[in-house]
Amino acid sequence: MEAEAYDGTSLVIAYAPCIAHGIDLADMIERQKQAVNSGYWPLYHFTPTQEDDAVPFKLDSRKPTLDFKNFARGEARFALLARSNPVESLRLMDLAQQDIDARWKLYEQLAGVAREVPHTDGEGSSEPSAS
Repeated sequence: MEAEAYDGTSLVIAYAPCIAHGIDLADMIERQKQAVNSGYWPLYHFTPTQEDDAVPFKLDSRKPTLDFKNFARGEARFALLARSNPVESLRLMDLAQQDIDARWKLYEQLAGVAREVPHTDGEGSSEPSAS
């Protein structure tokens, strides 16, 4: 509803497991919660605004509490690699966890950063606002 209400271009990106993930689709809501809790799919939104001192990036998720390996074990696409190449699977799981941790830190920083919003003086020129 927020994307639809915004007067401008909006983009909604959603995590939607499919049959290829090898999960029971009746459990999709729980799977989506696990994706969020592992940090694999953090919830956030970016809303440009004309309000001074507004932070347009909002981090809606809590800090990840589920290890990515535990999340990944529940999907056939990750389990297939673990069976066919266990060493490489562990290496990639560790890299994925490192990426999740780094991305989370970045998102926390973005959520706390104020920005300057240019204002139009009515004549068509833009002046940055003081934040």
